[in-house]
Amino acid sequence: MELVYPPVVALAKTMFRVLDMKIEIDGAEHIPSTGGAVLASNHVSYLDFIFCGLGAQPAKRLVRFMAKDAVFRHKISGPLMRGMRHIPVDRDAGAASFRAATEALRNGEVVGVFPEATISESFTVKELKSGAVRLARTAKVPLIPMAVWGPHRLWTKGHKKELTKRHVPVLIKIGEAIEMPKGTSPDALTAILKERLSGLLDAAQRAYPDKPSGPDDRWWLPAHLGGTAPLPETAAA
Repeated sequence: MELVYPPVVALAKTMFRVLDMKIEIDGAEHIPSTGGAVLASNHVSYLDFIFCGLGAQPAKRLVRFMAKDAVFRHKISGPLMRGMRHIPVDRDAGAASFRAATEALRNGEVVGVFPEATISESFTVKELKSGAVRLARTAKVPLIPMAVWGPHRLWTKGHKKELTKRHVPVLIKIGEAIEMPKGTSPDALTAILKERLSGLLDAAQRAYPDKPSGPDDRWWLPAHLGGTAPLPETAAA
């Protein structure tokens, strides 16, 4: 019985309404209404998990996110994360979290993964870890790509937190499950995932209704779209 997750979702939706956030979800039909699935998203902000979870709401699914174990030890976030049955990741002992996520998938849960591992400061898709692919293949569930664009304007790495900023559009684009033919290597499938995530993110960025208000407001756009975010190679360095 879900005692924690539904109230948290309701509170988040209330905050979205108060802030008059313009949230658009495209492709929610690709998330199965039953059974396990891996939801693999790009990562541009500290709030991405909230919006990735929102993207699964039309399918009436609750996403169990894999997150660093430090969040579970925090006195405020810890009880919430455990109550929502998210999955802690200890980077020094990753096998345990992989087993926990696999078990959740086999039990019919949707597991959320950020295969870039950390926030992309270039606002493009970084090199991916292969964990999302390996999880989906091990549990024999669909691997579904998702792109989120907009939450970084509220809170991201290296920029001022503006959680009360109003009227911010957020676009959530969900793609078709990636086919995983037998015999295809995890590296090859991860390259396909990166290509699909990049395509979804580019579509979200180009469809985004807001434009920078001036030269000092171009930080939230990637360089290839005229923004002042660092180039991918610079951000990686």
